[in-house]
Amino acid sequence: MKHTRLIAGSLIALTAFAAVTQAQGLRGRMRDRIVKRFAEQVEKDKVSGGRDYAYGANPLQRFAFWTPTAGARGPAPLVLFVHGGGWKRGDMENATGKAKVAHYPAEGYAFASVNYRLVPDATVEQQAGDVASALAWIIGHARELGIDPKRIVLMGHSAGAHLVALVGTDPRYLAAAGLDESAIAGVVPIDGAAYDVPKQLSIGARIMGPTYDQAFGKDPVRQRALSPTFQAASPNAPAFLILHVQRKDGIEQSRGLAEALRSAGTTVQINDFPGTGLQGHMVINRSLGDPAYPATKVVDDWLKGRFGA
Repeated sequence: MKHTRLIAGSLIALTAFAAVTQAQGLRGRMRDRIVKRFAEQVEKDKVSGGRDYAYGANPLQRFAFWTPTAGARGPAPLVLFVHGGGWKRGDMENATGKAKVAHYPAEGYAFASVNYRLVPDATVEQQAGDVASALAWIIGHARELGIDPKRIVLMGHSAGAHLVALVGTDPRYLAAAGLDESAIAGVVPIDGAAYDVPKQLSIGARIMGPTYDQAFGKDPVRQRALSPTFQAASPNAPAFLILHVQRKDGIEQSRGLAEALRSAGTTVQINDFPGTGLQGHMVINRSLGDPAYPATKVVDDWLKGRFGA
């Protein structure tokens, strides 16, 4: 009888192990399909034509810059975009979205898309530092670029949404670049989901867990330090426009950041748009700037308020 129980227990354990292994394999294949699909789409959205500038010595510390094509009188406001890609991939050519490059210069704004060093060769802290350094370089060369250094908005998608929110809430990054929160007219995070890193790791890590682990590690103190929601005490950038689609973690993370910012006295507008899953996550970035896409007018109206245009 004892021998029979041992055999039965072993079979149950083997079955459970096989089920876990199969589930891990399915998640791995799903993750691979998502990454491939994302890579194919961003390649289709590849942009070109911007003037290339270096803001640091590393080959990735560069940005592309487009001048206004209409309506510019004197120094132009600037929309400074930070691409996504899970903190470890993407660049200013293939993760920006063609519609932005066409739309914002036509509105009379300069537009820039920033590259930054990538995980694992750089840390998330260094990436946020790169965003602040790019901003400082641009402000220092405002006359050369023809932009108004007092009217610059940071905009970012996905991991880039996290980075612009972090730079807009944690003053250490701007201070290290010789700036303060007054250097930013506003921040537009687009469909981010790591504003509260510990919470995201607990509820949103089923597929993207390895990406979050690689970016943020296991130390809860570091995770909180890299969470814009936990850094939202004053001072912050003066205004935020938080955009998201209908992803459960994106909704919760966006609302949590908005609540923390409002509690600190920061002006916040939050808007949601149709779209679910990776497809919705990609569409909001790819379509922003298309006059037919609902978020475009929302952002246009908000930018006019921030820029006084």
